[in-house]
Amino acid sequence: MIDQIVPILIAVVLIAFAWKVLKGIIKTIALVVILATVAAWVFFGGGLGA
Repeated sequence: MIDQIVPILIAVVLIAFAWKVLKGIIKTIALVVILATVAAWVFFGGGLGA
């Protein structure tokens, strides 16, 4: 359970950072990459390469 919460918390911080700092299409791409990476981490157990 904790293994799933930590990447989600990291994602929330990264999303907040991207939302405040980035603009336009770069923001959209960054948000999609962050969410896809966290989803892969949580659902496939430990990351994209694992």
